Amino acid sequence: MRRREFISLLSGAAVAWPLTAHAQQSTMPVIGFLSSAQPQVFAQMIDAFRQGLNETGYVVGQNVAFEHRAAGSEYDRFRAIADDLVGRQVAVIFTTGGTVAALAAKDATSTIPIVFYMGGDPVKQGLVASLNRPGGNLTGLGWLGVALGAKRLELLGELVPNNMAIAMLVNPNNPDSEVEIRDVQEAARVLGRQIHIMSAKSEADFDGVFAMLVKQHTGALIIAGDAYFSARRGRIVALATRHAVPTMYDRRDFVDAGGLISYGHHRASAYRQLGIYTGRILKGAKPAELPVLQPTKFELVINLNAAKALGLNVPPSMLVAADEVIE
Repeated sequence: MRRREFISLLSGAAVAWPLTAHAQQSTMPVIGFLSSAQPQVFAQMIDAFRQGLNETGYVVGQNVAFEHRAAGSEYDRFRAIADDLVGRQVAVIFTTGGTVAALAAKDATSTIPIVFYMGGDPVKQGLVASLNRPGGNLTGLGWLGVALGAKRLELLGELVPNNMAIAMLVNPNNPDSEVEIRDVQEAARVLGRQIHIMSAKSEADFDGVFAMLVKQHTGALIIAGDAYFSARRGRIVALATRHAVPTMYDRRDFVDAGGLISYGHHRASAYRQLGIYTGRILKGAKPAELPVLQPTKFELVINLNAAKALGLNVPPSMLVAADEVIE
């Protein structure tokens, strides 16, 4: 069993970063963070980003500063926030609110370098010309999370009977949702599984979604990759537990919070790589010449306590394949 540690290094940083940036903007470069959640929500990932920066010679508070801006559930606020960061003349904009945040930053500036972290296809979304030669002022990491939907469906299908339907919850405000829906629907056809698509774009929708799952006797649920969902993982996991719905997630944070199972890339490694990219850009590298990164490490995490509470028997083959089993 792996003990989760609460990282408190940013407990005061959410307030301190903007003040530091204003006070020292004339003497040190500022990285503008554009996200959908406050920094304490993904403190471990920001710590990994800082590690990458450190490896290139940049230490927050010494020779580089942060300005953090969060849009929350209001995806239409990303553009105004991006404009604000441009107005503050930050040296680099780092977007970690998904495709919506990256597109907003791209629309806000064609000169300030942008480093993005997103789950969709940056070429299809018009962010870069190609993965190898991005062109323009953007580069980053596209983890193509939508392409993992088929694998998540397959894994979840091993835990529930074949005659049970599986639902997928998507955020209709996410431009990548249509691609993920198509991917999962095609996988369901191949696997002979029945799939229902449900949507939620606010916390008020969550109760209705789970009530409908129970009413329809849906066997299991897949939570689509989405920054808004991730920021509310505690709420989603609590509802899945209360209604006894076996649920597959796109990242291990949900399983650490008590969820059943997750399959996705290793996020800390991704953030570290993006910290290195940001440091290289601060040293003069051009985003146009930095290939878009793609994750190479993926992890399957299973919570046996959650499985037992749901009355599920996890196949031995799945336990062997898991990167971590929480007991």
